[in-house]
Amino acid sequence: MIKLKLLKWIKKQNKAQKLNVKKIKLSSLTNWKIDNQQIYHISKKFFKIIGVRIKSNFYEKSWDQPIILQNEIGILGIIKNINTNKYLLQAKAEPGNINKIQISPSVQATKSNYSRVHGGKSIPYLKYFLKKNKYFSLQSEQAFRYYKKYNSNIISFRSKNISLLPTFRWFSKKEILFLLKKKNLINMDTLSVFSSFITKNKTENPLNNKKQINKWTTALNKKFYLKTKKINLGQLKDWKINDRDISHTKKSFFSIIGIKVKTNKREIKEWSQPIVQGSKMAFSGFIMKEFNKTDHYLCRYILKPGAKNNTFTCTANTSNISNYMKNSNIEKFQKKVMKEYFFNKKINKSYNNILSDEGGRFFHSQINYIACKLKNNQSIKVPSNYIWLSTNQIIDLIKKKRVDIEARLLFGIINFKGIL
Repeated sequence: MIKLKLLKWIKKQNKAQKLNVKKIKLSSLTNWKIDNQQIYHISKKFFKIIGVRIKSNFYEKSWDQPIILQNEIGILGIIKNINTNKYLLQAKAEPGNINKIQISPSVQATKSNYSRVHGGKSIPYLKYFLKKNKYFSLQSEQAFRYYKKYNSNIISFRSKNISLLPTFRWFSKKEILFLLKKKNLINMDTLSVFSSFITKNKTENPLNNKKQINKWTTALNKKFYLKTKKINLGQLKDWKINDRDISHTKKSFFSIIGIKVKTNKREIKEWSQPIVQGSKMAFSGFIMKEFNKTDHYLCRYILKPGAKNNTFTCTANTSNISNYMKNSNIEKFQKKVMKEYFFNKKINKSYNNILSDEGGRFFHSQINYIACKLKNNQSIKVPSNYIWLSTNQIIDLIKKKRVDIEARLLFGIINFKGIL
């Protein structure tokens, strides 16, 4: 009954919220300037599209790419009612959402948005997140598409009644868990907040202690490097730039396109913007196993062009599921586990669902998240750039901003019952 009521509410929101998105030429964007150097808003706020040149020995070759530069720190905030243990979330229509409506945080706003640079309405419930908060976590965004971008992830605990706006609703943990099994319904920013505040297990027996993890990381940091240099868009190698879009010469990776948006439930009713369009279905997966009566996750060391430091990521990732076996940047071990475990229909999955990247910056960008838990008699020979980490160890690394967003979101889904 509760589930039917919830789906009925979402259906009602989908009907009430109008959203018309039309692809347009980059040169037709209103209030945006495009030149040989960058794409930027006339206010000099919101975000820019710039070029970046990467030199590294971590990947097969060095490369150039466009990337989002947004120096502002946005707010991703969720209100929790301590009397009912429910979370205030909103049904939000974003231009890049593949299904229009997704369940988003109480507040999901860039500094330019909540400062009302666009001249639109104020952000509802913003006041609950502007003061210092004990449950605050600064976390990175997608470091292949954003350049050193961070957002404030906050949970605000309240006991008094809060007046409810039509697009907002109080959600129980059970309802959110139910929606996590639905395709493209839970917004990634909602998961970002929840994954930042997971309670630790009371007891654990990890395979690797803190000293061993630090030694492992130090050795890989000495072996690998990744250097980035900001460049003009006109200097990008292997990318075509015209008045229509910015795309890779091989039609791989992603492109920058223009969109014109009309809606009835946002701070402003009409705008245009550049947006990142992914080329194919992406993938992120965790292999798990119990050691010493403690759950462990097989994590990988990674360097990314938009990250300030090395981070820990999932067991396997790719931006394109369809051709992962031919991708030279995916090592043999990743291809092996993807074939034998993640995409093997005979293997049971702890979690297997498709969720979207944030629809304000990414257009119809989807990731297939999969988690597989090995049986006690199953073993894997692990390469030197992989390490088994316990639940509590990953929670500690999240607090230190050392876990990338894909791993953080999937970890949050797996451990959702443990959120604050």
